[in-house]
Amino acid sequence: MSHTPTEIAVGGVVLAAAIGFAVYAGQAAGLSQGQNGYELSASFRSIEGVTVGTDVRLAGVKIGTVTDVDLNPQTFRADTTFSVLDGIEIPDDSAVVISSEGLLGGNFVEIMPGGSPFGFEAGDEIDDTQGAVSLISLLLKFVSGGDE
Repeated sequence: MSHTPTEIAVGGVVLAAAIGFAVYAGQAAGLSQGQNGYELSASFRSIEGVTVGTDVRLAGVKIGTVTDVDLNPQTFRADTTFSVLDGIEIPDDSAVVISSEGLLGGNFVEIMPGGSPFGFEAGDEIDDTQGAVSLISLLLKFVSGGDE
């Protein structure tokens, strides 16, 4: 079975388009490892809806991703590690909150900047955290009258 030069050329174009799409999809999903950054950590009471790869945002802009989530067996808290892009200095009195994109949206890690002139260094832990709020528990409190 012989192939004509036209068939080979069309096959090459299709293959190149598929590779280009795969690279674009990987970058859009934040899977590219080419971005330089530094890591910070935080410990939460609850990180419901947050996994490795979840966005880290500041003022609604993605500035990093969650890189590791572990349960601390001594404190029973969720220890997380996340990366922040180089060039973005987070004040050392900032807070980290698990926020929701809405009723049907997913959760993300939001950095609430403080006013300190000093910034976190790579490897520092952010102590001021607020875990995820369960929508189901809020609805149950609302329905039951909120006195519980």
